Amino acid sequence: MQALLKFSRGVDWLNSLVGRCLIWLILASTVISGINAIVRKVLHTSSNAYLEVQWYLFAASFLLAAGYTLLQGEHVKVDVIASRLSKRTQIWIDIFGFVFFLTPMALAILWFGTPFVIQAIQTGEMSGNAGGLVRWPVYLMIPLGFGLLLLQGMSELIKRIAFLKGLIDDPTAKKGEKTAEQDLAEALRGLAGAKDKSGQGA
Repeated sequence: MQALLKFSRGVDWLNSLVGRCLIWLILASTVISGINAIVRKVLHTSSNAYLEVQWYLFAASFLLAAGYTLLQGEHVKVDVIASRLSKRTQIWIDIFGFVFFLTPMALAILWFGTPFVIQAIQTGEMSGNAGGLVRWPVYLMIPLGFGLLLLQGMSELIKRIAFLKGLIDDPTAKKGEKTAEQDLAEALRGLAGAKDKSGQGA
């Protein structure tokens, strides 16, 4: 199990690194978008290449960050029922989801998506728009993104099994961060305190 936990830590490190780097793609996309808008308004000209590179950068940031988002526990969850269950039950639900949903989905996309990328590289497929870009770089984001997501899913699965075995602390707990319920409770206490003070002042 220790070897698997070491693998899990390596995957977490990789996706953390990717997540920190991807913010620069978002910045680059924003800058290019701004420059394109200025050129279009001032010089009355534009290029499909500028538009497509924005799309490429957005696709890269969205797809490559999927693993990092899972690491941070920020994927959308419907916790109306699960949040009322015990922590061990919640962990078992996560394990079921990783094994029967995330892993098959990611493997299927890798299986069908990788040949698609290879074909685009071999044929040198270009955008159908005038002045457009070569297509394979953006297609490559599909297997890369789902590969990172699959690795992170394996890491999360390992951590949850280790937690059930009592080897690590709760992997779903966010250290140093307050839950939405805690934030709401503090906000309500703050409002109650403000009303009390205003009442005393009156």
